[in-house]
Amino acid sequence: MLLYNTPLAPNPRRVRIFLAEKNVTIPMRDVDLMTHEHKQESYVAVNALEEVPALLLDDGATLTESVAICRYIESLYPDPPLLGRNAREQAFIEMWQRRVEFRLFTPVALAFRHSHPALARLESPQKPEFAEHQRPRAQKMMRFLDQELAARRFIASDDFTIADITAIVAMDLTKAARVEIPQDLPNLSRWRAEVSARPSFVR
Repeated sequence: MLLYNTPLAPNPRRVRIFLAEKNVTIPMRDVDLMTHEHKQESYVAVNALEEVPALLLDDGATLTESVAICRYIESLYPDPPLLGRNAREQAFIEMWQRRVEFRLFTPVALAFRHSHPALARLESPQKPEFAEHQRPRAQKMMRFLDQELAARRFIASDDFTIADITAIVAMDLTKAARVEIPQDLPNLSRWRAEVSARPSFVR
């Protein structure tokens, strides 16, 4: 297998943390988005949507989309389980993964793409007013997570899961996206400190 990766991009980072939690090493090839390497013919042949990450399988097929790649890795390396051990766990983890992805990760990512000067060549045209609209959406989800984390250790349960990976990557992107983290969220702060201290935590 070969993982097409971009070190500073949030979606490949989700996969790298997932792999680190599994203690699995896969050969990687970096794709430079800033030089538009993802738009070159050689990479378009890998992923016609011109996005990273992409996982080239041993049979020659290419798997894209971060969560799909993580699901495939989970099927090959089931321990520790990051997507659930039974139907009930899997359903609730999927629920929280989607909640975090759509209500925290996506607004932060959009704010980042539409406001950071370095991304002007990737997001054209940038729309600063759109970025401004995303920031309160992300903050609203942070407050919701703070309430939920009063009752359990991690996002979906007392076990670390893919939902925590998506959430921590989003939280770490807030500074670059200029999304202010409310200071009155002690449970979210506790969770963030614990997750950031995990051996798998990679930037």
